[in-house]
Amino acid sequence: MPILAVVLLLTSAVLHAFWNLILKQSSEKYIAMGWQVIISGIISVVALFFTGLPPRSMWIFALISMTLEAIYFVLLSFAYSDHDFSLVYPVARGAAPALVVLWSFLFLQEVPSTLGFIGIATIVFGLVIIGATSLSQPHEGKPKFKGIAIALLIALVISIYTLIDGFAVKHGPVMPYGLSMFMLVPVLTTPVIVRHYGRDHFVKAWKDQPARLILVGFLGVIAYLFALFAYSIAPVNYSEAIREVSVVIGAFAGWQLLSEKLGKMRVLGAAVIFAGIVLIAVFG
Repeated sequence: MPILAVVLLLTSAVLHAFWNLILKQSSEKYIAMGWQVIISGIISVVALFFTGLPPRSMWIFALISMTLEAIYFVLLSFAYSDHDFSLVYPVARGAAPALVVLWSFLFLQEVPSTLGFIGIATIVFGLVIIGATSLSQPHEGKPKFKGIAIALLIALVISIYTLIDGFAVKHGPVMPYGLSMFMLVPVLTTPVIVRHYGRDHFVKAWKDQPARLILVGFLGVIAYLFALFAYSIAPVNYSEAIREVSVVIGAFAGWQLLSEKLGKMRVLGAAVIFAGIVLIAVFG
């Protein structure tokens, strides 16, 4: 696997974990996510004046991906309303790479090498270890099976839009495609969030923390553009697996910055994931 792609994906993972950490400290996490999508869209509109629009052949992929991204966002918001972040997030992000391996084999004819496949499986196993630490914790008496089912549905959506984006950027310019997708997502997500939380509540969330929301908007765009550039030069199955190291980075950041418990199992999971990344980087 190209070293440049590994660097891009790890950078993307760091940025992804960072903006999630910022949002996690917000008192209105779900509304803040809605504002992040809007700001990312505004940034993308401005940037498209300099990059130009993607070719017509890519618009169908951008529209499908935009719809799936919006579904992902809405599912995530409602999932976090009824279930713990520590339950939904690790399961969703951990299952997605396994599904991407299947889709990329069926639709992109990407067949990982033996050691590359072991590397992907190792990363998924590490994510399972980290997720298991969350599943073993009490979750306010809410049924875990429902939260897990929603998380798996989110993983399915992630895997499908990852496949679509990976295919698109292998056949056209990355920047115009990614920016056009970001431009369109808030068209679908904003009405849902405003209706659910109310216009006044939505506006107040902006007035309380505009600088933080602008920052996460920038970070969200840059993080995913880095991932798209990696998809354009490397197999999508390897790329998605490495990108999910953001789960580990987020856990370590929460430990260092938010005084959250890390635990021996999460350290073990991080070590397993690192081993998987090395396998892919060297033999993938």
